[in-house]
Amino acid sequence: MSSSEEITYSSSDEADEAIEEMVDEVVDNYIDTMVNQKAKRRAYIERERERGHNQLWNDYFNESSTYQPEMFRRRFRMNRPLFLRIVERLSTKVPYFQQRRNGHGRYGLSALQKCTAAIRMLAYGQSGDMYDEYLRLGESTARLCLENFTDGIIQLFGEEFLRRPTAEDLERLLDIGEVRGFPGMIGSIDCMHWEWKNCPRAWRRQYARGSGKPTIVLEAVASQDLWIWHAFFGLPGTLNDINVLDRSPVFKDIEEGRAPKVNFKVNNHTYRMAYYLTDGIYPNWAAFIQSISLPQSPKASLFAEHQESTRKDVERAFGVLQSRFAIVRNPALLWDKKKIGKIMRTCVILHNMIVENERSGYGQIDTSEFETGESSRSSQVQGTTSFNIGNITRVIRNEVRDSQIHARLKADLVENIWQKFGNVDE
Repeated sequence: MSSSEEITYSSSDEADEAIEEMVDEVVDNYIDTMVNQKAKRRAYIERERERGHNQLWNDYFNESSTYQPEMFRRRFRMNRPLFLRIVERLSTKVPYFQQRRNGHGRYGLSALQKCTAAIRMLAYGQSGDMYDEYLRLGESTARLCLENFTDGIIQLFGEEFLRRPTAEDLERLLDIGEVRGFPGMIGSIDCMHWEWKNCPRAWRRQYARGSGKPTIVLEAVASQDLWIWHAFFGLPGTLNDINVLDRSPVFKDIEEGRAPKVNFKVNNHTYRMAYYLTDGIYPNWAAFIQSISLPQSPKASLFAEHQESTRKDVERAFGVLQSRFAIVRNPALLWDKKKIGKIMRTCVILHNMIVENERSGYGQIDTSEFETGESSRSSQVQGTTSFNIGNITRVIRNEVRDSQIHARLKADLVENIWQKFGNVDE
């Protein structure tokens, strides 16, 4: 081997050793830094939470409160007695809302502070730290209040305020429908989209239609008083109303025989299944009645006018829901779809609680003619009947989807609307 080759090899080895030493030094310094680095503790802020509770109490809950009941309802979206009822149930049944002493004997946040933080986030759709200065609680605590609030509302009030219509409910809905010219009608059905801003990128094409933004679908059934009887939420926004209907449990209780039986007469024809008013995308089933898109006669025009105005009940319910709770009007900021679903379910439950609490103040449809002894009611509601689900479910499903019954019922309703409202101007 020549001397020049030996010099080349030795210089190469020296360069490798130098690089290894530099890498070892960098790694050692990094390890020493990580080992010796002390964990950073979150800075403690003395918020004087007692002052926040006292301020809240004097502003809204004291006998001589600063703000009047009208302002309370505008800011809390409900009357004070209803809000206090919710706070009392949560503080009794949910441990998180029970005020306790810490290790120093100091009381924590009150149930009023926690529930107010949750309601304000639902009502205004703002971040948790918006109310730090007033309620004296941090952003992470406010988010935790909202999470426990939604769980508590669903657990304590969901069974009552997201129930299927009982026999008494159906009787009232049928009476209202008959007064409005639609015997056998128990509500209107439609879908609403809630934008999901923080939809994971891997799911974006599943939830966004075309080049639009990702959304999640809510299918709902609402009545004239804006009560939401059915809320099915969680399907991707790429699905239209028909796709949502195929996956919806809206007829599940009927198919399984758990719904009260309904019989009604229209134009001297008897029917035994209630129906919903819908827009034009829904199929021609016995359970759906659509408008007439191109009416060619005075009867058809009058029917289309009344059907389209009555069907707006569900549209009004969507509008009121979004007006009351801006969190479902603004894009959803959470990443967790399950938590988003709980927020929507909670808003629907609170909406129904407010409707029940304030129903006496709404403009009511007069159904007194059906409350007398000799009633002219054309509909009847019977209790549920148990049967073999496996043998009868398919038969009921076929009845729900019967297009011939749909055509006959729609023709009878056209005639009924004309007989009831057609000669008003004469």
